[in-house]
Amino acid sequence: MRQFGKIVRRVMETLPAEFAPYLHNVVVDIAEEPDKELLRSAGFSDQEIEEGETLLGLFEPLELPSMFAGDVVDTQDMMHRLWIFKDPHEDEFTDPKQLRIEIRKTVIHELAHHFGWTDRDLERFDDNPNPFGEKDVR
Repeated sequence: MRQFGKIVRRVMETLPAEFAPYLHNVVVDIAEEPDKELLRSAGFSDQEIEEGETLLGLFEPLELPSMFAGDVVDTQDMMHRLWIFKDPHEDEFTDPKQLRIEIRKTVIHELAHHFGWTDRDLERFDDNPNPFGEKDVR
């Protein structure tokens, strides 16, 4: 877990400068795998969970308690959570170089939810097998 955490930390430190304005209120957590509650909140059915469906990562936006519903609340500095899951990454990507690349792609994909980016915005990252170069993720 320590080595995986180091890779995720390095990915965060080497993100392109265009990401910087969006990161001040994002907490990055790593876990071995998502629990059933998190999978359900991400839209997985019990059957999908039992069949082994899982996530590589998840962006979990801040959710205000219902007592604030309808109020204008400034959430600019409130924290959002980015989850990156170790076991699904390591199960799917056994080559160390590819693992680092895929962790980086997962981070970028999940952060894109925070940025409000579209799938089209992400094509420049997803279509390139190593969008940032090996030196960036060591």
